[in-house]
Amino acid sequence: MAETDIGSPDPAATFAAQQSPDVAAALAAPVAEPERRAGIWRRWSGWLVIAIPAATSLVVGGYEIGGPSLWRDEAYTRDAIARPLGDIFLLLGHQDAVHGAYYLLMHVIATVIGTSATALRLPSLGAMVIATGFTAAAARRAAALGRPPGQAERAAGAGRGLDVPALTGLVSGLLFATTPYMTYYAQMARSYAIETMFAVIATYLLLRAWPDGRWRWWLTYGAAVALTGLFNIFGLLILAAHGVTLLLSSAHGQTGARGRTGTGRWAGRIPLRWLAASAAAVLVLSPLLGLASRQQEQIAWLSRPNLNALQRLLTDLAGSRPLILPFALLALGGLIAAWRADGWRPLNPAAIALPWLVVPPFVLIAASFVKPVYYVRYIEFCLPALAILAGTGLTGLIRLATVPPLSTFRLGRLRLGWLPAALVVALLAVLLAGPQQAMRQTAARPDNLRLASAIVAAHEQPGDVVFYLPATMHVLGTGYPVPFGRLRDIALNESAIASGTLTGTEITSPALLKSRFTDVSRVWVVTGASTYRFPKPYTAMDREKMALLAGAGMHILHRWQAGEVMLTLYGR
Repeated sequence: MAETDIGSPDPAATFAAQQSPDVAAALAAPVAEPERRAGIWRRWSGWLVIAIPAATSLVVGGYEIGGPSLWRDEAYTRDAIARPLGDIFLLLGHQDAVHGAYYLLMHVIATVIGTSATALRLPSLGAMVIATGFTAAAARRAAALGRPPGQAERAAGAGRGLDVPALTGLVSGLLFATTPYMTYYAQMARSYAIETMFAVIATYLLLRAWPDGRWRWWLTYGAAVALTGLFNIFGLLILAAHGVTLLLSSAHGQTGARGRTGTGRWAGRIPLRWLAASAAAVLVLSPLLGLASRQQEQIAWLSRPNLNALQRLLTDLAGSRPLILPFALLALGGLIAAWRADGWRPLNPAAIALPWLVVPPFVLIAASFVKPVYYVRYIEFCLPALAILAGTGLTGLIRLATVPPLSTFRLGRLRLGWLPAALVVALLAVLLAGPQQAMRQTAARPDNLRLASAIVAAHEQPGDVVFYLPATMHVLGTGYPVPFGRLRDIALNESAIASGTLTGTEITSPALLKSRFTDVSRVWVVTGASTYRFPKPYTAMDREKMALLAGAGMHILHRWQAGEVMLTLYGR
Protein backbone atom coordinates (compact mmCIF):
# COMPACT_ATOMS: atom_id res chain seq x y z
CA MET A 1 0.00 0.00 0.00
CA ALA A 2 1.35 3.39 -0.92
CA GLU A 3 2.08 5.78 1.88
CA THR A 4 -0.44 8.24 0.46
CA ASP A 5 -3.38 5.75 0.61
CA ILE A 6 -5.72 6.00 3.51
CA GLY A 7 -6.82 2.73 5.00
CA SER A 8 -9.99 1.89 6.94
CA PRO A 9 -10.12 3.43 10.41
CA ASP A 10 -11.57 0.14 11.64
CA PRO A 11 -8.83 -2.54 12.03
CA ALA A 12 -11.43 -5.30 12.09
CA ALA A 13 -12.83 -4.16 8.76
CA THR A 14 -9.31 -3.94 7.26
CA PHE A 15 -8.52 -7.45 8.44
CA ALA A 16 -11.82 -8.76 7.10
CA ALA A 17 -11.15 -7.20 3.70
CA GLN A 18 -7.96 -9.24 3.41
CA GLN A 19 -9.67 -12.54 4.15
CA SER A 20 -11.82 -14.81 2.03
CA PRO A 21 -15.42 -13.68 1.33
CA ASP A 22 -16.82 -16.24 3.80
CA VAL A 23 -14.53 -15.10 6.56
CA ALA A 24 -15.28 -11.42 5.82
CA ALA A 25 -19.03 -12.10 5.93
CA ALA A 26 -18.69 -13.92 9.23
CA LEU A 27 -16.75 -11.04 10.74
CA ALA A 28 -19.23 -8.45 9.44
CA ALA A 29 -22.24 -10.35 10.75
CA PRO A 30 -21.98 -9.13 14.37
CA VAL A 31 -21.95 -5.55 13.08
CA ALA A 32 -24.74 -5.97 10.50
CA GLU A 33 -27.12 -7.80 12.83
CA PRO A 34 -27.59 -4.94 15.33
CA GLU A 35 -28.06 -2.50 12.45
CA ARG A 36 -30.66 -4.81 10.89
CA ARG A 37 -32.50 -5.12 14.18
CA ALA A 38 -32.36 -1.35 14.68
CA GLY A 39 -33.86 -0.86 11.22
CA ILE A 40 -36.68 -3.30 11.99
CA TRP A 41 -37.37 -1.52 15.28
CA ARG A 42 -37.45 1.87 13.58
CA ARG A 43 -39.99 0.60 11.07
CA TRP A 44 -42.17 -0.96 13.77
CA SER A 45 -41.80 1.98 16.15
CA GLY A 46 -42.95 4.30 13.38
CA TRP A 47 -46.25 2.43 13.22
CA LEU A 48 -46.54 2.01 16.97
CA VAL A 49 -46.30 5.77 17.51
CA ILE A 50 -49.52 6.03 15.50
CA ALA A 51 -51.21 2.75 16.43
CA ILE A 52 -50.94 3.02 20.22
CA PRO A 53 -52.71 6.42 20.50
CA ALA A 54 -55.28 5.38 17.87
CA ALA A 55 -56.07 2.17 19.76
CA THR A 56 -56.28 4.15 23.00
CA SER A 57 -58.80 6.56 21.49
CA LEU A 58 -60.83 3.63 20.20
CA VAL A 59 -61.07 2.17 23.70
CA VAL A 60 -61.54 5.48 25.51
CA GLY A 61 -64.02 6.93 23.04
CA GLY A 62 -65.87 3.68 22.44
CA TYR A 63 -66.46 2.74 26.06
CA GLU A 64 -70.18 3.12 26.84
CA ILE A 65 -70.73 4.98 23.57
CA GLY A 66 -74.40 4.11 23.48
CA GLY A 67 -75.04 4.94 27.13
CA PRO A 68 -75.88 8.66 27.05
CA SER A 69 -79.26 9.66 25.68
CA LEU A 70 -79.50 11.39 22.35
CA TRP A 71 -79.91 15.14 22.75
CA ARG A 72 -81.59 17.65 20.49
CA ASP A 73 -78.76 18.15 17.98
CA GLU A 74 -78.41 14.40 17.60
CA ALA A 75 -82.17 14.21 17.21
CA TYR A 76 -81.84 16.57 14.25
CA THR A 77 -79.34 14.12 12.76
CA ARG A 78 -81.55 11.10 13.34
CA ASP A 79 -84.59 12.77 11.86
CA ALA A 80 -82.78 14.24 8.83
CA ILE A 81 -80.93 11.12 7.74
CA ALA A 82 -84.05 8.94 8.01
CA ARG A 83 -85.68 10.90 5.18
CA PRO A 84 -85.53 9.83 1.53
CA LEU A 85 -82.58 11.24 -0.35
CA GLY A 86 -84.69 13.73 -2.29
CA ASP A 87 -86.21 15.04 0.92
CA ILE A 88 -82.75 15.54 2.42
CA PHE A 89 -81.81 17.78 -0.51
CA LEU A 90 -85.12 19.64 -0.07
CA LEU A 91 -84.25 20.20 3.59
CA LEU A 92 -80.77 21.48 2.77
CA GLY A 93 -82.25 24.08 0.45
CA HIS A 94 -84.13 25.54 3.41
CA GLN A 95 -82.06 24.72 6.51
CA ASP A 96 -78.87 23.10 7.77
CA ALA A 97 -76.90 23.26 4.53
CA VAL A 98 -73.73 23.46 6.66
CA HIS A 99 -74.42 19.88 7.79
CA GLY A 100 -75.45 18.64 4.35
CA ALA A 101 -72.39 16.52 3.65
CA TYR A 102 -72.69 14.91 7.07
CA TYR A 103 -76.40 14.13 6.60
CA LEU A 104 -75.78 12.55 3.20
CA LEU A 105 -72.91 10.46 4.53
CA MET A 106 -74.91 9.36 7.55
CA HIS A 107 -77.91 8.53 5.35
CA VAL A 108 -75.77 5.97 3.55
CA ILE A 109 -74.23 4.61 6.74
CA ALA A 110 -77.59 4.39 8.54
CA THR A 111 -79.02 2.16 5.81
CA VAL A 112 -76.37 -0.38 6.83
CA ILE A 113 -76.03 -0.05 10.60
CA GLY A 114 -79.30 1.57 11.66
CA THR A 115 -80.15 4.63 13.75
CA SER A 116 -79.65 3.51 17.34
CA ALA A 117 -77.61 5.81 19.57
CA THR A 118 -74.58 3.55 19.18
CA ALA A 119 -74.92 3.28 15.41
CA LEU A 120 -75.35 7.03 14.99
CA ARG A 121 -72.19 7.73 16.98
CA LEU A 122 -69.89 5.08 15.46
CA PRO A 123 -68.82 7.27 12.49
CA SER A 124 -67.77 10.01 14.92
CA LEU A 125 -65.77 7.49 16.93
CA GLY A 126 -64.05 6.22 13.79
CA ALA A 127 -63.22 9.79 12.77
CA MET A 128 -61.67 10.53 16.16
CA VAL A 129 -59.57 7.35 16.00
CA ILE A 130 -58.18 8.47 12.65
CA ALA A 131 -57.71 12.03 13.97
CA THR A 132 -55.72 10.64 16.89
CA GLY A 133 -53.41 8.69 14.60
CA PHE A 134 -52.78 11.74 12.44
CA THR A 135 -52.23 13.90 15.53
CA ALA A 136 -49.41 11.57 16.54
CA ALA A 137 -48.06 11.49 12.98
CA ALA A 138 -48.17 15.29 12.64
CA ALA A 139 -46.47 15.84 16.00
CA ARG A 140 -43.73 13.34 15.16
CA ARG A 141 -43.12 14.85 11.76
CA ALA A 142 -43.08 18.41 13.11
CA ALA A 143 -40.59 17.36 15.78
CA ALA A 144 -38.30 15.80 13.14
CA LEU A 145 -38.73 18.33 10.33
CA GLY A 146 -35.70 20.54 9.77
CA ARG A 147 -33.35 18.68 12.09
CA PRO A 148 -29.80 18.19 10.83
CA PRO A 149 -29.02 14.77 9.30
CA GLY A 150 -28.63 12.17 12.02
CA GLN A 151 -30.87 14.06 14.45
CA ALA A 152 -34.24 13.41 12.85
CA GLU A 153 -34.58 10.22 14.83
CA ARG A 154 -31.98 10.61 17.57
CA ALA A 155 -32.11 14.01 19.22
CA ALA A 156 -28.77 15.53 20.13
CA GLY A 157 -28.13 15.80 23.83
CA ALA A 158 -30.86 13.38 24.76
CA GLY A 159 -28.54 11.44 26.98
CA ARG A 160 -29.43 7.87 26.09
CA GLY A 161 -30.41 8.16 22.45
CA LEU A 162 -33.99 9.22 23.15
CA ASP A 163 -36.03 9.26 19.95
CA VAL A 164 -37.50 12.72 20.48
CA PRO A 165 -39.72 12.92 17.36
CA ALA A 166 -41.25 9.50 18.04
CA LEU A 167 -41.74 10.34 21.71
CA THR A 168 -43.35 13.68 20.84
CA GLY A 169 -45.75 11.94 18.48
CA LEU A 170 -46.61 9.22 20.98
CA VAL A 171 -47.17 11.60 23.90
CA SER A 172 -49.20 14.07 21.81
CA GLY A 173 -51.36 11.28 20.43
CA LEU A 174 -52.00 9.81 23.87
CA LEU A 175 -52.88 13.22 25.31
CA PHE A 176 -55.43 13.76 22.55
CA ALA A 177 -56.78 10.22 22.94
CA THR A 178 -57.47 10.82 26.63
CA THR A 179 -58.78 14.38 26.37
CA PRO A 180 -62.31 14.45 27.84
CA TYR A 181 -63.78 16.38 24.94
CA MET A 182 -62.29 13.94 22.45
CA THR A 183 -64.60 11.44 24.12
CA TYR A 184 -67.47 13.92 24.12
CA TYR A 185 -67.34 14.51 20.37
CA ALA A 186 -66.50 10.89 19.58
CA GLN A 187 -69.81 10.05 21.26
CA MET A 188 -71.84 12.69 19.42
CA ALA A 189 -73.79 12.09 16.23
CA ARG A 190 -72.78 15.39 14.64
CA SER A 191 -70.17 16.44 12.11
CA TYR A 192 -67.57 17.86 14.52
CA ALA A 193 -65.45 14.70 14.81
CA ILE A 194 -65.23 14.31 11.03
CA GLU A 195 -64.31 17.99 10.70
CA THR A 196 -61.55 17.46 13.26
CA MET A 197 -60.26 14.44 11.39
CA PHE A 198 -59.87 16.37 8.13
CA ALA A 199 -58.32 19.37 9.94
CA VAL A 200 -55.60 17.10 11.39
CA ILE A 201 -55.07 15.40 8.03
CA ALA A 202 -54.72 18.83 6.38
CA THR A 203 -52.14 19.82 8.98
CA TYR A 204 -50.18 16.63 8.41
CA LEU A 205 -50.26 17.21 4.65
CA LEU A 206 -48.98 20.75 5.18
CA LEU A 207 -45.97 19.20 6.90
CA ARG A 208 -45.46 16.98 3.87
CA ALA A 209 -46.10 19.64 1.23
CA TRP A 210 -43.99 22.46 2.68
CA PRO A 211 -40.58 20.74 2.56
CA ASP A 212 -41.38 18.72 -0.57
CA GLY A 213 -43.01 21.48 -2.59
CA ARG A 214 -44.47 19.24 -5.30
CA TRP A 215 -48.01 19.73 -6.54
CA ARG A 216 -49.20 16.27 -5.51
CA TRP A 217 -48.84 17.17 -1.84
CA TRP A 218 -50.35 20.62 -2.23
CA LEU A 219 -53.34 19.22 -4.13
CA THR A 220 -54.06 16.62 -1.47
CA TYR A 221 -53.65 19.35 1.14
CA GLY A 222 -56.21 21.51 -0.65
CA ALA A 223 -58.61 18.56 -0.86
CA ALA A 224 -58.29 17.94 2.90
CA VAL A 225 -58.96 21.62 3.64
CA ALA A 226 -62.01 21.57 1.36
CA LEU A 227 -63.36 18.48 3.15
CA THR A 228 -62.78 20.19 6.50
CA GLY A 229 -64.93 23.12 5.38
CA LEU A 230 -67.47 20.85 3.72
CA PHE A 231 -68.30 19.20 7.04
CA ASN A 232 -68.28 22.53 8.89
CA ILE A 233 -67.62 25.85 7.17
CA PHE A 234 -65.92 27.21 10.29
CA GLY A 235 -63.30 24.53 9.73
CA LEU A 236 -61.93 26.72 6.93
CA LEU A 237 -60.34 28.78 9.69
CA ILE A 238 -57.61 26.14 9.64
CA LEU A 239 -56.31 28.08 6.62
CA ALA A 240 -55.85 31.20 8.74
CA ALA A 241 -53.96 29.14 11.33
CA HIS A 242 -51.74 27.57 8.68
CA GLY A 243 -51.05 30.97 7.16
CA VAL A 244 -49.79 32.24 10.50
CA THR A 245 -47.71 29.08 10.88
CA LEU A 246 -46.01 29.70 7.56
CA LEU A 247 -45.30 33.30 8.52
CA LEU A 248 -43.69 32.08 11.74
CA SER A 249 -41.53 29.57 9.87
CA SER A 250 -38.35 30.46 8.07
CA ALA A 251 -37.64 28.89 4.69
CA HIS A 252 -33.97 28.58 5.69
CA GLY A 253 -32.74 25.07 5.13
CA GLN A 254 -35.92 23.91 3.43
CA THR A 255 -35.09 20.86 1.37
CA GLY A 256 -37.47 19.35 -1.08
CA ALA A 257 -37.54 15.93 -2.63
CA ARG A 258 -34.21 14.69 -4.02
CA GLY A 259 -32.37 17.51 -2.34
CA ARG A 260 -34.16 20.36 -4.09
CA THR A 261 -34.22 23.51 -2.02
CA GLY A 262 -37.11 25.97 -2.05
CA THR A 263 -39.25 23.99 -4.50
CA GLY A 264 -41.75 26.33 -6.17
CA ARG A 265 -42.10 30.08 -5.91
CA TRP A 266 -42.59 31.94 -2.67
CA ALA A 267 -44.23 35.18 -1.61
CA GLY A 268 -41.97 36.00 1.30
CA ARG A 269 -42.35 33.00 3.59
CA ILE A 270 -45.60 31.84 1.96
CA PRO A 271 -45.38 29.22 -0.83
CA LEU A 272 -47.45 30.36 -3.80
CA ARG A 273 -48.67 26.80 -4.18
CA TRP A 274 -50.16 26.99 -0.70
CA LEU A 275 -52.04 30.11 -1.75
CA ALA A 276 -53.26 28.35 -4.88
CA ALA A 277 -54.38 25.23 -2.99
CA SER A 278 -56.12 27.33 -0.34
CA ALA A 279 -57.89 29.49 -2.92
CA ALA A 280 -59.03 26.37 -4.77
CA ALA A 281 -60.49 24.89 -1.57
CA VAL A 282 -62.45 28.08 -0.83
CA LEU A 283 -63.60 28.34 -4.45
CA VAL A 284 -64.91 24.78 -4.46
CA LEU A 285 -66.92 25.54 -1.32
CA SER A 286 -68.24 28.89 -2.53
CA PRO A 287 -71.73 27.53 -3.39
CA LEU A 288 -72.02 26.12 0.14
CA LEU A 289 -70.76 29.38 1.64
CA GLY A 290 -73.35 31.33 -0.34
CA LEU A 291 -76.16 29.01 0.72
CA ALA A 292 -75.06 29.12 4.36
CA SER A 293 -75.04 32.91 4.32
CA ARG A 294 -78.73 32.82 3.38
CA GLN A 295 -79.51 30.51 6.30
CA GLN A 296 -78.01 32.63 9.06
CA GLU A 297 -81.26 32.61 11.01
CA GLN A 298 -80.19 29.22 12.35
CA ILE A 299 -77.51 30.89 14.46
CA ALA A 300 -79.65 33.87 15.44
CA TRP A 301 -79.68 32.52 19.00
CA LEU A 302 -75.96 33.27 19.41
CA SER A 303 -74.88 36.30 21.43
CA ARG A 304 -71.66 38.23 21.91
CA PRO A 305 -69.04 36.24 23.85
CA ASN A 306 -68.52 37.30 27.46
CA LEU A 307 -66.15 36.22 30.19
CA ASN A 308 -68.21 33.10 30.83
CA ALA A 309 -67.81 32.10 27.17
CA LEU A 310 -64.04 32.54 27.40
CA GLN A 311 -63.94 30.49 30.59
CA ARG A 312 -65.93 27.73 28.95
CA LEU A 313 -63.52 27.79 26.00
CA LEU A 314 -60.58 27.14 28.31
CA THR A 315 -62.52 24.47 30.20
CA ASP A 316 -63.57 22.62 27.06
CA LEU A 317 -60.09 22.68 25.57
CA ALA A 318 -58.49 21.33 28.74
CA GLY A 319 -61.36 19.06 29.71
CA SER A 320 -62.20 20.54 33.12
CA ARG A 321 -61.29 23.52 35.28
CA PRO A 322 -58.64 21.66 37.31
CA LEU A 323 -56.94 20.63 34.05
CA ILE A 324 -56.56 24.19 32.74
CA LEU A 325 -53.40 24.96 34.73
CA PRO A 326 -51.56 21.68 34.01
CA PHE A 327 -52.25 21.92 30.29
CA ALA A 328 -51.32 25.61 30.25
CA LEU A 329 -47.98 24.84 31.91
CA LEU A 330 -47.30 21.95 29.53
CA ALA A 331 -48.19 24.15 26.56
CA LEU A 332 -45.81 26.81 27.86
CA GLY A 333 -43.16 24.11 28.16
CA GLY A 334 -43.80 23.18 24.53
CA LEU A 335 -43.20 26.78 23.47
CA ILE A 336 -39.98 26.93 25.49
CA ALA A 337 -38.79 23.61 24.04
CA ALA A 338 -39.39 24.88 20.51
CA TRP A 339 -37.71 28.19 21.20
CA ARG A 340 -34.63 27.04 23.09
CA ALA A 341 -33.98 23.33 22.60
CA ASP A 342 -34.76 23.21 18.89
CA GLY A 343 -33.92 26.77 17.87
CA TRP A 344 -37.43 27.35 16.46
CA ARG A 345 -36.89 25.15 13.43
CA PRO A 346 -39.18 25.52 10.39
CA LEU A 347 -42.65 24.11 11.12
CA ASN A 348 -41.67 22.92 14.59
CA PRO A 349 -44.50 21.56 16.80
CA ALA A 350 -45.12 24.92 18.48
CA ALA A 351 -45.25 26.77 15.16
CA ILE A 352 -47.86 24.28 13.98
CA ALA A 353 -49.91 24.02 17.17
CA LEU A 354 -49.97 27.55 18.60
CA PRO A 355 -51.67 29.29 15.64
CA TRP A 356 -54.01 26.31 15.25
CA LEU A 357 -55.00 26.64 18.90
CA VAL A 358 -55.32 30.44 19.01
CA VAL A 359 -56.25 31.86 15.60
CA PRO A 360 -59.65 30.19 14.90
CA PRO A 361 -61.14 31.08 18.33
CA PHE A 362 -59.71 34.61 18.11
CA VAL A 363 -61.19 35.19 14.64
CA LEU A 364 -64.65 33.91 15.59
CA ILE A 365 -64.73 35.78 18.90
CA ALA A 366 -63.57 39.02 17.27
CA ALA A 367 -66.13 38.65 14.47
CA SER A 368 -68.87 38.02 17.04
CA PHE A 369 -68.62 41.61 18.25
CA VAL A 370 -69.89 42.61 14.80
CA LYS A 371 -72.26 39.67 14.25
CA PRO A 372 -72.38 36.77 16.74
CA VAL A 373 -70.97 33.64 15.11
CA TYR A 374 -68.92 32.10 17.92
CA TYR A 375 -69.82 29.01 19.88
CA VAL A 376 -67.39 26.66 21.56
CA ARG A 377 -68.39 23.66 19.42
CA TYR A 378 -67.41 25.55 16.28
CA ILE A 379 -63.71 25.51 17.19
CA GLU A 380 -63.61 21.93 18.45
CA PHE A 381 -61.20 21.07 15.63
CA CYS A 382 -58.52 22.95 17.62
CA LEU A 383 -58.34 20.23 20.30
CA PRO A 384 -55.46 18.34 18.62
CA ALA A 385 -53.39 21.53 18.64
CA LEU A 386 -53.43 21.68 22.43
CA ALA A 387 -52.45 18.01 22.58
CA ILE A 388 -49.45 18.63 20.29
CA LEU A 389 -48.32 21.70 22.23
CA ALA A 390 -48.73 20.00 25.61
CA GLY A 391 -47.17 16.80 24.25
CA THR A 392 -44.12 18.76 23.17
CA GLY A 393 -43.83 20.24 26.65
CA LEU A 394 -44.14 16.85 28.34
CA THR A 395 -41.56 15.41 25.96
CA GLY A 396 -39.20 18.25 26.92
CA LEU A 397 -39.69 17.35 30.57
CA ILE A 398 -38.87 13.71 29.82
CA ARG A 399 -35.76 14.77 27.92
CA LEU A 400 -34.50 16.65 30.95
CA ALA A 401 -34.41 13.38 32.85
CA THR A 402 -31.84 11.96 30.41
CA VAL A 403 -29.48 14.92 30.47
CA PRO A 404 -26.77 15.33 33.14
CA PRO A 405 -26.80 16.24 35.94
CA LEU A 406 -30.44 15.17 36.39
CA SER A 407 -29.74 11.76 34.86
CA THR A 408 -27.11 11.06 37.57
CA PHE A 409 -29.35 11.69 40.59
CA ARG A 410 -30.34 8.43 42.22
CA LEU A 411 -32.14 7.17 45.28
CA GLY A 412 -30.94 3.61 45.42
CA ARG A 413 -31.73 2.20 41.98
CA LEU A 414 -34.35 4.87 41.29
CA ARG A 415 -33.29 7.66 38.95
CA LEU A 416 -34.70 10.86 40.40
CA GLY A 417 -34.42 12.64 37.06
CA TRP A 418 -37.59 10.85 35.92
CA LEU A 419 -39.54 11.96 38.98
CA PRO A 420 -40.90 15.31 37.60
CA ALA A 421 -42.19 13.69 34.40
CA ALA A 422 -43.67 10.76 36.35
CA LEU A 423 -45.45 13.11 38.74
CA VAL A 424 -46.93 15.11 35.87
CA VAL A 425 -48.19 11.96 34.16
CA ALA A 426 -49.68 10.71 37.44
CA LEU A 427 -51.34 14.07 38.08
CA LEU A 428 -52.85 14.12 34.59
CA ALA A 429 -54.13 10.57 35.02
CA VAL A 430 -55.87 11.52 38.26
CA LEU A 431 -57.32 14.75 36.89
CA LEU A 432 -58.51 13.12 33.64
CA ALA A 433 -60.32 10.20 35.27
CA GLY A 434 -63.26 12.18 36.63
CA PRO A 435 -64.00 14.27 33.49
CA GLN A 436 -63.64 11.19 31.30
CA GLN A 437 -66.29 9.38 33.29
CA ALA A 438 -68.50 12.47 33.31
CA MET A 439 -68.49 12.63 29.51
CA ARG A 440 -70.19 9.25 29.39
CA GLN A 441 -73.14 10.48 31.41
CA THR A 442 -76.34 11.85 29.93
CA ALA A 443 -75.91 14.83 32.27
CA ALA A 444 -73.01 15.99 30.08
CA ARG A 445 -75.58 16.68 27.34
CA PRO A 446 -78.15 19.46 27.57
CA ASP A 447 -81.12 17.14 27.08
CA ASN A 448 -82.23 13.69 28.17
CA LEU A 449 -84.56 12.84 25.31
CA ARG A 450 -84.65 9.17 26.31
CA LEU A 451 -86.05 10.05 29.73
CA ALA A 452 -88.49 12.55 28.22
CA SER A 453 -89.81 9.88 25.89
CA ALA A 454 -90.13 7.40 28.74
CA ILE A 455 -92.11 9.94 30.81
CA VAL A 456 -94.57 10.54 27.99
CA ALA A 457 -94.90 6.81 27.34
CA ALA A 458 -95.67 6.16 31.01
CA HIS A 459 -98.25 8.93 31.50
CA GLU A 460 -99.92 9.61 28.15
CA GLN A 461 -103.60 8.82 27.59
CA PRO A 462 -105.68 8.51 24.40
CA GLY A 463 -106.78 11.93 23.18
CA ASP A 464 -103.90 13.87 24.78
CA VAL A 465 -102.83 17.02 22.93
CA VAL A 466 -99.30 18.42 22.69
CA PHE A 467 -98.11 22.01 22.40
CA TYR A 468 -94.47 22.84 21.65
CA LEU A 469 -93.21 26.16 23.06
CA PRO A 470 -91.70 27.56 20.89
CA ALA A 471 -92.37 25.67 17.67
CA THR A 472 -88.70 24.72 17.29
CA MET A 473 -89.07 22.47 20.32
CA HIS A 474 -90.63 19.87 18.02
CA VAL A 475 -87.10 18.46 17.86
CA LEU A 476 -87.40 17.26 21.46
CA GLY A 477 -89.84 14.62 20.32
CA THR A 478 -87.79 13.28 17.42
CA GLY A 479 -84.94 11.59 19.28
CA TYR A 480 -87.21 8.80 20.55
CA PRO A 481 -90.36 9.64 18.59
CA VAL A 482 -92.85 6.82 19.20
CA PRO A 483 -94.60 8.16 22.35
CA PHE A 484 -94.67 11.71 21.02
CA GLY A 485 -96.20 10.46 17.76
CA ARG A 486 -99.28 9.32 19.67
CA LEU A 487 -100.00 12.85 20.95
CA ARG A 488 -102.27 15.08 18.84
CA ASP A 489 -100.29 18.07 17.57
CA ILE A 490 -103.22 20.36 16.78
CA ALA A 491 -100.97 23.35 16.02
CA LEU A 492 -99.11 21.55 13.24
CA ASN A 493 -99.51 22.93 9.73
CA GLU A 494 -96.99 20.87 7.71
CA SER A 495 -94.77 18.06 8.88
CA ALA A 496 -91.01 18.37 8.80
CA ILE A 497 -90.72 16.29 5.64
CA ALA A 498 -93.58 18.00 3.82
CA SER A 499 -92.26 21.48 4.62
CA GLY A 500 -88.61 20.64 3.91
CA THR A 501 -87.61 21.90 7.36
CA LEU A 502 -86.11 20.43 10.52
CA THR A 503 -89.19 20.75 12.73
CA GLY A 504 -92.18 21.39 10.46
CA THR A 505 -94.40 24.45 10.46
CA GLU A 506 -97.29 25.52 12.63
CA ILE A 507 -100.53 27.26 11.72
CA THR A 508 -100.54 31.01 12.13
CA SER A 509 -104.25 31.59 12.75
CA PRO A 510 -105.35 31.78 16.41
CA ALA A 511 -108.92 31.23 15.29
CA LEU A 512 -107.99 28.01 13.49
CA LEU A 513 -106.09 26.77 16.53
CA LYS A 514 -109.09 27.54 18.73
CA SER A 515 -111.37 25.62 16.40
CA ARG A 516 -109.14 22.57 16.72
CA PHE A 517 -109.11 22.80 20.50
CA THR A 518 -112.20 20.67 21.00
CA ASP A 519 -112.75 17.61 23.17
CA VAL A 520 -109.44 18.29 24.87
CA SER A 521 -109.08 17.28 28.49
CA ARG A 522 -105.29 17.04 28.85
CA VAL A 523 -102.45 18.95 27.20
CA TRP A 524 -98.71 18.26 27.22
CA VAL A 525 -96.58 21.39 26.91
CA VAL A 526 -93.07 20.51 25.75
CA THR A 527 -90.27 23.02 26.00
CA GLY A 528 -86.57 23.21 26.77
CA ALA A 529 -84.36 26.04 27.96
CA SER A 530 -80.93 26.31 29.51
CA THR A 531 -82.50 28.35 32.32
CA TYR A 532 -84.60 25.32 33.34
CA ARG A 533 -87.56 27.69 33.56
CA PHE A 534 -90.85 27.69 31.72
CA PRO A 535 -90.36 30.07 28.78
CA LYS A 536 -92.33 33.24 28.33
CA PRO A 537 -94.46 32.96 25.17
CA TYR A 538 -93.23 35.54 22.67
CA THR A 539 -95.16 34.75 19.47
CA ALA A 540 -98.88 35.28 18.89
CA MET A 541 -99.45 31.53 18.49
CA ASP A 542 -97.56 30.66 21.68
CA ARG A 543 -99.61 33.20 23.62
CA GLU A 544 -102.77 31.74 22.09
CA LYS A 545 -101.76 28.26 23.22
CA MET A 546 -101.41 29.37 26.81
CA ALA A 547 -104.64 31.40 26.60
CA LEU A 548 -106.53 28.29 25.49
CA LEU A 549 -105.27 26.40 28.52
CA ALA A 550 -106.34 29.18 30.87
CA GLY A 551 -109.68 29.61 29.13
CA ALA A 552 -110.42 25.90 29.48
CA GLY A 553 -109.75 26.08 33.20
CA MET A 554 -106.76 23.76 33.02
CA HIS A 555 -104.09 23.66 35.67
CA ILE A 556 -100.78 21.88 36.06
CA LEU A 557 -101.22 18.21 36.92
CA HIS A 558 -97.53 17.40 36.91
CA ARG A 559 -94.19 18.73 35.71
CA TRP A 560 -91.09 16.71 34.85
CA GLN A 561 -87.55 17.77 34.01
CA ALA A 562 -85.31 15.70 31.71
CA GLY A 563 -82.14 17.74 31.44
CA GLU A 564 -83.19 20.99 29.82
CA VAL A 565 -86.39 19.38 28.57
CA MET A 566 -89.45 20.42 30.56
CA LEU A 567 -92.66 18.42 30.26
CA THR A 568 -95.73 20.03 31.79
CA LEU A 569 -99.03 18.14 31.85
CA TYR A 570 -102.15 20.32 32.06
CA GLY A 571 -105.65 19.05 32.82
CA ARG A 572 -108.90 19.86 34.52
